Amino acid sequence: MADVRIETLQHQGRTLWQVQVGRRALTFHEELAARTFAAQLHQRLQWLGQLAVSDGQDSRPR
Repeated sequence: MADVRIETLQHQGRTLWQVQVGRRALTFHEELAARTFAAQLHQRLQWLGQLAVSDGQDSRPR
């Protein structure tokens, strides 16, 4: 599973927060918005990973 990362950036004297997963990134002006989005994204990716594992186990012939 890809890691969800938050990095700070400086752009025109302002601090921005960038949430990254793999090569994809989304930039926020507010830290709380970035942290909330990152937490939700992390939970969703974890859930999808668990779903993929359980689907793989259920589809095996018995």
